[in-house]
Amino acid sequence: MARRLDVTGADGVRLTAWDHTPGPTGGGITSGGITGRSAPAQGAPAPGVAGIVPQPGPGRGAVPRPGGRPAPEPPAPDALRAPAPGVLLLHGLMGHAGHWARAASRLTGGHRLVALDQRGHGSSGKPAAGPFTREAYVADAAAVVEQLGLGPVTLIGHSMGALTAWQLAAERPDLVRALVICDMRASALGAASQRAWQDWFRCWPAPFPSLEAVHRWFGDEDPWVETPNPARGAFFAEVMAEHADGWRPVFDPEQMLTSRETWVHDAHWDSLAQVRCPTLVVRGLDGELGRAEAQEMVRVLPHGEYAEIPDAGHLLHYEHPDAWREAVEPFLNGVLTP
Repeated sequence: MARRLDVTGADGVRLTAWDHTPGPTGGGITSGGITGRSAPAQGAPAPGVAGIVPQPGPGRGAVPRPGGRPAPEPPAPDALRAPAPGVLLLHGLMGHAGHWARAASRLTGGHRLVALDQRGHGSSGKPAAGPFTREAYVADAAAVVEQLGLGPVTLIGHSMGALTAWQLAAERPDLVRALVICDMRASALGAASQRAWQDWFRCWPAPFPSLEAVHRWFGDEDPWVETPNPARGAFFAEVMAEHADGWRPVFDPEQMLTSRETWVHDAHWDSLAQVRCPTLVVRGLDGELGRAEAQEMVRVLPHGEYAEIPDAGHLLHYEHPDAWREAVEPFLNGVLTP
């Protein structure tokens, strides 16, 4: 079960991370003002917090959500051993740390696995005035690595989280050991893409009357869905919270658009070329990152490798955690094994 860790990001924003490390030492870390808490059992109330309600996706168990009771633990007997190599998991736009739960549970090799709810997402702070800039997201990730003692860390990012990961690797090579980029483009998406997202948010029938309605709309009725996709419905159901008038996202759509505005108009090849650590670029065969662009990213990277997952779309780690592990774990074991 993941353990909640409260940390502080850039400009003092409150951030929540979740330690997925298996075994007796996993997640029980409390140091430097970092508070460890157990995630409540699935279906249990989250005291005093209105936020993510975890939903059962295909084959899912319990996933992290806000709340939980403080559960300080004494150091385990093996806590004085050499620390396990740190891995920080960064979700994409509109996601949350729990979307990594199934993929993280498949990884072996003795890594310390921590997933972060980025600012504006999940259980982390959503400051009304922001900022939701690239610089803020990167600074938050650096602060988490330093406060949790994860460095030199392996960063695994999906979509926007992958961009944050490679920008951090470019700016702070001292903090980053290796990098995994999951289905994120380096090319500019352009103004038309941003307008399409604005129109898409406006067409959401929120508040949704039930979680079943959330599943149905995002998995089938959404005009962006070409064929029924139950996993997509489950993905969005995980980031909904119940209000008096129905179910709404835990994030502010306007903050998501603001976050996206800061990276869709520019290409990011220059920062990619500055990444000096070993890097794996992973794409779903039906994802948003095309094969030609992915292979060009590998060529631009000084130490790039390539992998693709058949039958996977943009949510490759969420929909196909076993195939994702098969693509990623050999790379992780190679860079993290002394």
